[in-house]
Amino acid sequence: MASVLRLVLSPRWIAWHLLTLGAMTTCAFLAIWQWHRAGSAMGSALNVGYGLQWPLFALFFAFFWWHFLHLEVRSLRDAEAAAPTHEAATSVDGPDVEGERAAPVVREEPRTAAPEPADDRPSPFGPRPAGIDPSRLSDPQIRAYNDELAKLSARDQEH
Repeated sequence: MASVLRLVLSPRWIAWHLLTLGAMTTCAFLAIWQWHRAGSAMGSALNVGYGLQWPLFALFFAFFWWHFLHLEVRSLRDAEAAAPTHEAATSVDGPDVEGERAAPVVREEPRTAAPEPADDRPSPFGPRPAGIDPSRLSDPQIRAYNDELAKLSARDQEH
């Protein structure tokens, strides 16, 4: 529960909360404006349609906010469940009491905090990671396509 609260209160998700609330508020104002416009002398059935459409757009924003938050929480819980559990090291302390051993003392290693979800994922908008050569693709069709493009480019540069 604490990790979910940490996720919801992370700066990235606070920005998403504010963006979603702003979009929903904007949709509400536009719906109200269209309803007022429909009731004016210049209004028409088109304004009524828009007045009904804007709340649907607000629900669309709310649904996707909930959906993406739910996906993040699920991935966070999956990451926590997949985290290696430390075997509890047991040892017996104390003498035997009437032929029975004393209760074992369980010592657990402290767990490390789960990483922030999605913050450590590589971005497709950043620079290409070092060591990746785009010319050495493993797919033969893509290689053949790129070779054909290189030939066409070379032919265009000759003329």
